[in-house]
Amino acid sequence: MTSTLARPAAKTQRRAWAGLAVLLLPVLLVSMDMSVLYLAMPTLTQSLDPSATQQLWILDIYGFMIAGLLITMGNLGDRIGRRNILLAGATVFGIASALAAFAPTAGVLIAARALMGLGGATLLPSSLALISTLFPEDRARATAIGVWTAFFAGGSAVGPIIGGVLLHHFWWGSVFLINAPVLLVLLAFGPLLPIGGILPIVYAVKHLAAEGFDLPAVGIGIVGALLLTAFVRRQRHLDDPLLDLSLFRRGLFSVAIGSSTVGMLALAGMSYLTSVYLQSVTGRDPLQSALLGIPGAVVVFVFSMSGARIGRVFGTKTTFVLALGMAAVGNLMLLGVGVHGGIGWYVAGSVVAGAGFGIAFTLVSEVAVSSVPPERAGSAVGISETSFELGNGLGLALLGSLAALVFRSGGDFGSTLGETIAHAGDDTALIESARESFVTGMHVATTAGAVLLATMAAIVFFAKSGSPAKDAAEQVGN
Repeated sequence: MTSTLARPAAKTQRRAWAGLAVLLLPVLLVSMDMSVLYLAMPTLTQSLDPSATQQLWILDIYGFMIAGLLITMGNLGDRIGRRNILLAGATVFGIASALAAFAPTAGVLIAARALMGLGGATLLPSSLALISTLFPEDRARATAIGVWTAFFAGGSAVGPIIGGVLLHHFWWGSVFLINAPVLLVLLAFGPLLPIGGILPIVYAVKHLAAEGFDLPAVGIGIVGALLLTAFVRRQRHLDDPLLDLSLFRRGLFSVAIGSSTVGMLALAGMSYLTSVYLQSVTGRDPLQSALLGIPGAVVVFVFSMSGARIGRVFGTKTTFVLALGMAAVGNLMLLGVGVHGGIGWYVAGSVVAGAGFGIAFTLVSEVAVSSVPPERAGSAVGISETSFELGNGLGLALLGSLAALVFRSGGDFGSTLGETIAHAGDDTALIESARESFVTGMHVATTAGAVLLATMAAIVFFAKSGSPAKDAAEQVGN
């Protein structure tokens, strides 16, 4: 009798893990496309000749679109069906990827990346929310979330590596065309399974960093801040809000969201600046640069898989503190990188930071999914994934702009290092000076990232968090 009952259960488990394998496909694509352009920017710049501001928009309009729409799409998936919105998003993502691959101008590429962000915003919350349906048992769900997070973090880490390999053989648009076969698999097997406030603020930051102070940019930034304030105030008074602010009353949930936002901010800034450094400062080609990123990518993936187990051993809050501290140390190790040496410091720093990021990001996803009933998983996941994408976009916008500001203050250079080198001709003194100024800017930006990580670790350390029994009681009460 027991064996007869066990067979259906085993079959159900196999179907659940097969479903997880399908859900990992969009996760891998969306996270990979956050970083796949890091190594492609020097080559892309030669083809499309974007301005410094356009370069930053090409990199982070994708992440900001996802961040601005994730909460909406998570709630929409709860209402119309997560599988339906998953397949619709995959279609939009595929069309936008093809448009990006053959974009004739920087403006068209920015628009295509924005459309990719729209599609990506439907894929992440629906895929993670479906896990709560596939794996109702706590331990199996935690393991599945660990795998999901490993692919999410791993995709972001291997994006530059895949981009470097493709650029070694093909043109820059090939980094987008690799999405097509994966999305076809998802569309074949899937059936079997607040942006108005953010962008004006980011525009103001980018403009002020690139062009200096002017009243129109300040005004646009103020408008964005007012829109965000109005959005939050409205959500507090709605019976069925898009942004469930009550979740932030749970100590661990707030800790998780803060850790993911700051963590992705530091990781994005570090990844982008070191990608430019490896090519434009040290003179390595995209493939050589990609190979140097393999150790860090492997570490991120491995520690993402084991993050949940580490959290169970040391406790969630303690593990967050340790993970954020490791990430901060990894960022500070980049101070050993110079114009003519220090590659070992880069590899070691990316490995140490990668271990911290991998552990922290796993815990964020687990806390988000386990904090609400299954029917509200899409809303909670929308908030957690928004924090990831918002952090990614802010890292490029804030740390990227900070590095650019330091770079331009170092001499009479162009708007970017690549532009300066391209127009320098045989002026080796100017090229050397520009490279030194870029490294200085990178040091300042990654140190700022380390300070933010250390500050977040301190906040987590002193934050109040209830016992598991108290957390469970809070969930029942809500």
